[in-house]
Amino acid sequence: MSMPLICGMLIMVLYNLTDTFFIGLLRDDYQLAAVNLSYPVMMITVAVANMVGTGASTLIARCLGAEKEEEARGALTAGFVLTAVNSMILTAAGLLLLPQIAVLLGAKENTMLFTQQYAGILLGGTILTMGNYTAGQLLRGEGSAKQSIAGMAAGTIANIVLDPVFIFALGLEVRGAAIATILGNGIGLAITLRLYAAGRTVIRPARRFLFPGRETVKEIYRVGVPAGLETLLTSFAYIVCNNLAVGYGELTVAAMGIAQKIMSLGNYIYQGFAAGVQPIMGYNFGAKNYRRMLDVLKAGILTVSGTELAVMAVFGIFAPFLAGLFTGSEEVISTGSHALRALMCILPFAGSTSMCRMSLQAMGRPMHALGITVVRQLVLYVPLLLLMNHMFGFGGLIWAQPVTEAIMMAASVRILVRMIRNEARF
Repeated sequence: MSMPLICGMLIMVLYNLTDTFFIGLLRDDYQLAAVNLSYPVMMITVAVANMVGTGASTLIARCLGAEKEEEARGALTAGFVLTAVNSMILTAAGLLLLPQIAVLLGAKENTMLFTQQYAGILLGGTILTMGNYTAGQLLRGEGSAKQSIAGMAAGTIANIVLDPVFIFALGLEVRGAAIATILGNGIGLAITLRLYAAGRTVIRPARRFLFPGRETVKEIYRVGVPAGLETLLTSFAYIVCNNLAVGYGELTVAAMGIAQKIMSLGNYIYQGFAAGVQPIMGYNFGAKNYRRMLDVLKAGILTVSGTELAVMAVFGIFAPFLAGLFTGSEEVISTGSHALRALMCILPFAGSTSMCRMSLQAMGRPMHALGITVVRQLVLYVPLLLLMNHMFGFGGLIWAQPVTEAIMMAASVRILVRMIRNEARF
């Protein structure tokens, strides 16, 4: 289940890195910084999609495990309907408040215009971004991991092709990068919808479920809201980090953005493992096969930790080279390499924490998953970010997250194992 998802996630790495790479070729570090400052807009869009996608996909997995196919089809249809409604609300609110959003993101004099241009286009295409993300999750909920890659792959290829066209050929620069991103998501969504229309999935949407029942919506959001809050709180922490980084200069924001985009390689690997574990845990929870759940958890933690240690070695050795792919500024390369070598230390810990959180969601325990999220971001990371930045400067800023993730891994694994044993009573 995990390997096809990891391949798909690696495709998403290219999606994220493409804009940064081509904007870097403009040799304008302020536009590069604007792309990084605008990233929370994409994160918030994904967070809202995640509320529906995770809630619906876990409900689909549990229903299929309990052999309730009609309920699973209802959850699938509700996932699409709720995504469409939420995207329209987010687009309207985001475009109306765009100037205020740019200020909140940390944009200053040299990056304000670029940030508004990039973020505004992302907000305008919210329905395509959210639709593409949610559709992939719904496919994973029924166990169709390989099929879910098709949309991601098509969207990424389209983004890679369209970026240079819009950025350079049409001279749209940072606006062109945003347009290419939106169009890529649109193509990915179309591919996934085609799979459903052609009947190449386990279950299909049905017209009779176009107006979801109250209980279905309630169950989707009961599990999905904590999942979405994970990304929303991560976005909040990202914004706090960027606003602190601006204090060291706007080019520092560009350097941090490069490090964080390179980090997405490692992040998507552990997210792929966690997403692969989720439907297996949900299915076995529905089937009351608790011993297999513990076996899956143990194998998952060992595998993701070992894989991420190998990724860390690559990042540590090649940090200056990797940063240099996105900019020609020696200052940005130096700062970005330093940040990457600190941030990479989160990978073995964050992977296990993410796997535990996704497993709790799959078990229909959203409040426990939410508890991990709140403690991780609000109780530990943001206070440590502010404290360590104050005490140690930029070094404290970049080391606050690895410290947080090490603590959270120990706590989250303990919580999940105890819950599984309580369910099984052994």
